Amino acid sequence: MVVAIMAFSCNVTRNLSDGEYLLSEVKIEGDRSVPRKDRVTVEKERYIRQLPNKRFLGLYFNVWMYENANSIKNKRVHNFMRKKSEAPVLMDSALTERSVQNVKTYLSTRGYFSAQVGYEVDTTDFRRHRAKLRYTIKQGPATRIDSISYDFRDTSLRYVILADSVHSLLAKGEILDESVLEQERNRIAAMLNDRGYYNFTANSISYLVDTIGRGLNASVCMVVQPMIVGYNDEDEPIWEDHSVYKLRNINVYPTYDPMLRSTMGLAPEAHVDTTRFIGLNIIRDLNSPSQLRSIVLRRNIYFNPDRLYNASAVVHTQKELTSLGFFRNAKISFRTVDNLSQIVTDSLDIGDTRHYYNVCERYLDCDIYATPALKQSVKAEIEGSTTSTFTGLSFTLGYSNRNVFRGAESFDVSTRFGFEFMRARDVEKRGAQEIGISMGLAFPRFLLPFRSTPGLNIAKPRTRFEFAFDYQNRPYYSRNIFTTRLAYSWQHGSRASVVLRPVDINWISVQSIDETFLKDMDNQYLKTSFESQLNAGMSLSWIYNTQRSDFDQNVTIIRANLESVGNVLQGLSTLFTGTLSDNQYHTIFGVRYAQYVRGEASISHKIDLGDKMALAGRFFSGVGVTYGNSKGRSIPFDRMFYCGGANSMRGWIPRTLGPGNMPELHDVTYPSQVGDVRLEANIEYRFPIWWILNGAIFFDLGNVWYLRDIEDSNPEEVFHFNSFYKQLGFNTGFGLRLNLNSVIIRFDLGMQIHNPDRPEGERWIKKYNRNTTALNFSVGYPF
Repeated sequence: MVVAIMAFSCNVTRNLSDGEYLLSEVKIEGDRSVPRKDRVTVEKERYIRQLPNKRFLGLYFNVWMYENANSIKNKRVHNFMRKKSEAPVLMDSALTERSVQNVKTYLSTRGYFSAQVGYEVDTTDFRRHRAKLRYTIKQGPATRIDSISYDFRDTSLRYVILADSVHSLLAKGEILDESVLEQERNRIAAMLNDRGYYNFTANSISYLVDTIGRGLNASVCMVVQPMIVGYNDEDEPIWEDHSVYKLRNINVYPTYDPMLRSTMGLAPEAHVDTTRFIGLNIIRDLNSPSQLRSIVLRRNIYFNPDRLYNASAVVHTQKELTSLGFFRNAKISFRTVDNLSQIVTDSLDIGDTRHYYNVCERYLDCDIYATPALKQSVKAEIEGSTTSTFTGLSFTLGYSNRNVFRGAESFDVSTRFGFEFMRARDVEKRGAQEIGISMGLAFPRFLLPFRSTPGLNIAKPRTRFEFAFDYQNRPYYSRNIFTTRLAYSWQHGSRASVVLRPVDINWISVQSIDETFLKDMDNQYLKTSFESQLNAGMSLSWIYNTQRSDFDQNVTIIRANLESVGNVLQGLSTLFTGTLSDNQYHTIFGVRYAQYVRGEASISHKIDLGDKMALAGRFFSGVGVTYGNSKGRSIPFDRMFYCGGANSMRGWIPRTLGPGNMPELHDVTYPSQVGDVRLEANIEYRFPIWWILNGAIFFDLGNVWYLRDIEDSNPEEVFHFNSFYKQLGFNTGFGLRLNLNSVIIRFDLGMQIHNPDRPEGERWIKKYNRNTTALNFSVGYPF
């Protein structure tokens, strides 16, 4: 059946008549005589009237379904084919001419009035009835601005706009670009909205452009109109200069329910209470289980009574209220106050001259309707992976409370259960279990000793305390891990977020270990990671994300993390006990503390290809170095890098690849292939299949290595610049994703292509079986 579909989909032109051509390709060739930075790019989707049919793996499946769907039969298969089918796009010269005119019109809006657009049709494809269409552009010379003037028909705005003209996007000598003219309108409107002009819009600004007799030059006159406040008996508009607005009353409804008919969103039986708190009128239902202290509302509302309206402060307030995590949404509306106005005189400095002007001052009442989210919630997550020898499954159950102390403090607790099983017959101990519990308490502000300063461009400040306990029972050892963290997080600007952990402590207590297992371990460097350790240090994380909404087409995410452990303890130990010899080390409560620095960085980028298709890629690098009190030892096992699993090299399960060319282990009881260095790159093509089912084809490459040679280490396990590229593992695979709107459930089948752990000559995989594949199950995208 599949072979038949592929055959027919390759021959979708079999029913075309002579002179009919399936449009197989459309290209727009820019003017190569123009420098690349000045070359105008034309979007095909916006200006070209005919585009080729969608293809999947080079095949016209949708066209094949169109030609084979029976419009008479009402069977489910034919109904589905008709719904998903697509009529073949046939070359149409009339639509091509209209596309030429569309492109010429667009180029004229960019300032190229003499641009020429042509096209060429190629029907010489070896496949019959196929046409390739190529549009060619000659931009020609651009028309440029030689003078800028203003016509202030709203006289009250003259000095306000002229004083801000230093920030203007328009300048003499620049190209007459309609998009820049529009940006300037919007910029001025935003500036005025922040200065109290509540009802000013970009529609009050227009342009008069004169190019007659000026050759390639143009004069631009900006016209600033007053606002229309009504019409007279002759249906003529009544004009009035724009007014500035101050805030009178700020009413906050923190228990608002949009499902209730009441204006205040309160139930008829509500116990309504109105509190006046530092300029806010807080109106709430005391019977509501979701109560927030007034100081929290005041702290996150960035405007005050008797102050000028500021649109940016309104947007910032809405973001901050919703980012608390306490409110599901927040709506801010304004009402003009009738019969309350006055003429005031204001002044502005333009150059060395102070100008005075009169403006009408009016008032607004503000209503903030905030709907609380569910105070408590429960979540569950599951992740698994399997190969021919290993099966791993983890389950996490979590509970959260968004308002513990009525200050939008968030408390969360989660429990994690993990199980791994080895199916090798010659292994005595096959199972591994892990049980962990973690708790966190977050405050929507900075606590001492840090305080946020308004001029630092910091948003969403948070302070979080974390406590965790993890019990790990491996086949040949068991240990307890205690974790304590203090973290400060905030957003810097609109795209960057930062997390600073000045306190990050891990106490690893090894409860039992099989001496035979330890004795048989060849790698002395790795052996030190199975001892009890204390890791006390600090870390800093930085994330840069260009995604502003779920509809962004191209998204870039950069992550960086740096942690420094043991330096403070080393300084205190040296201060009180002095410097020790090379073979000695400092301890705390009889436990040797670790000293190392570890850093990692990754960059991922997604390119939207249209029609719910995307190409996504990621590059990851990380390195950890021990020194001082950990000289000659490895960094803690849990902080070492590894490859494999649902979010890494998907042809391997976690900790089964590397380091370097380490010989493949067949009798291992628990995966422990880790390293000090990790390099990895991933790419995947995502596409829709049907309804909520999406697919992906991916390719991963990477490995881990030790950073330096030690006495009994294998040199092929150590990172070397001149040979690391030969030790990379490759895998490809296919994935299925269920898009349930709020969550993505993912199944990825990874297949090894190159396994550097195999003997030389056998590393390129030629036969696929359960030993060379891995099935991964997870929630969310891998990157």
